[in-house]
Amino acid sequence: MTSIIKHRNFRKGTLMLAIALTLQSCFVAQDYVRPNLETETDALYRTENLPTDSISIANMSWKTLFKDQYLQKYIEEGLQNNMDIRIALQQIIAAEAYAKQGKAGYFPSVDVGTSVTHQEQSENSQFGALFSGGIDTYDITANLSWEADIWGKIRSNKRATQAAYMQSVAGHQAVKTKLISSIANTYYNLLALDAQLEVTKETIITRDSSVTTIKALKEAGQVTQVAVDQNIAQYNSAKALQVDIEVAIFKTENMLSILLGKTPQHFERSSLDVQGIEEELKIGVPATLLSNRPDVLAAEFNLIQSFELTNVAKSSLYPSLTLTASGGLQSLELDNLLNANSLFATVVGGLTQPLFNKRQLRTQKEVAIAQQEQALLDFKQTLLVAGSEVSNALFSYESEVKKFEFRQNEVEALRQAEANSNELLKNGYANYLDLLTARESALSAELNIIDSQLQQLVSVVDLYEALGGGWR
Repeated sequence: MTSIIKHRNFRKGTLMLAIALTLQSCFVAQDYVRPNLETETDALYRTENLPTDSISIANMSWKTLFKDQYLQKYIEEGLQNNMDIRIALQQIIAAEAYAKQGKAGYFPSVDVGTSVTHQEQSENSQFGALFSGGIDTYDITANLSWEADIWGKIRSNKRATQAAYMQSVAGHQAVKTKLISSIANTYYNLLALDAQLEVTKETIITRDSSVTTIKALKEAGQVTQVAVDQNIAQYNSAKALQVDIEVAIFKTENMLSILLGKTPQHFERSSLDVQGIEEELKIGVPATLLSNRPDVLAAEFNLIQSFELTNVAKSSLYPSLTLTASGGLQSLELDNLLNANSLFATVVGGLTQPLFNKRQLRTQKEVAIAQQEQALLDFKQTLLVAGSEVSNALFSYESEVKKFEFRQNEVEALRQAEANSNELLKNGYANYLDLLTARESALSAELNIIDSQLQQLVSVVDLYEALGGGWR
């Protein structure tokens, strides 16, 4: 008789399990489809020279783009030691743990426990008349609970955790891209400051010599004391400029130290004159931003996560099929606990439909839909910002290339004007104010041409970052 009951229970459990597995193929959860972004990507770069292929410098390694051996060394150190990079890696580890938990959603929950129960019966009660004294119960029980994924809720939750993990990976890539850009720009700023310091020191030497010359002209009666004072003031102005540049170099080196995760120190470097970008600056079609820009990737993974969580919220409104089972050993005598007659088992299959829950499930669904729409708008906004940054960087580079030619012509003309003014002043054919003006303008122009060289390099770095380069 006992074997017949056990056989019937086994058949019922098997039938319940078969029903659950059959119902698993019926999903209400939808599959994610990338929204149509044709409107957002049309003319995204705002240039007449529209690219016709997907080749972009973003696909190029930073080691190929940046030839300077010192810069390569510092970028390598930054990727190893930078604090933001290390924080992002920890975020990836945390997201990976959640992703593993999401994959385990299909598995049943199992727990095992043991207990000892002592119960004192009332002598006037029904059981107290049968049992004198207390009753001791010993048991070892295992419990199992498993929910059938009828509506795709577990599957959607799994995909949501995977999307969150990929979002953290894209976030790490974004930090990496930003770090490479920051190191390169800081390094180039140091080179530009070095070049400006060199020009300033040469100017100080020249102006020191000019003070001696102007004093001699005063003694000859060709100029007044005012001219001497003006030249001395100009000399001291250059000396003050030297101090300002040295302060800027000191602070920029400290900034580079932070980026590299190192204590403040001096950094070896090359010169601005040897820098150059030999690679052709290809930007690719705007659609490549969807696969190259880490922040765009992160925004889409956020959209995917919101989409899947909406599926979860919708599925929560439908019935859930749960299979629970418990079994183990139970005995009134400890010596008989491990006996075959102490075995017991219970199997329960239940279908639960939420009815009244203080509107929690419906609110969860409405909030999830709103958050999904918000994620979609954020995705589109991120793409627009990315396109704008590419457009700005590209236009800046083209403008700086044009400007550099004009700056060169300006420097040559002002250097000639300074030389002519100095010669005319010595021969009494020019006013000392003409020489002072020519000198100040020449120095300013030389500093400007260095800045123009810097801005060309910076705009290339900005374009590389805007296209999503560096993280590969």
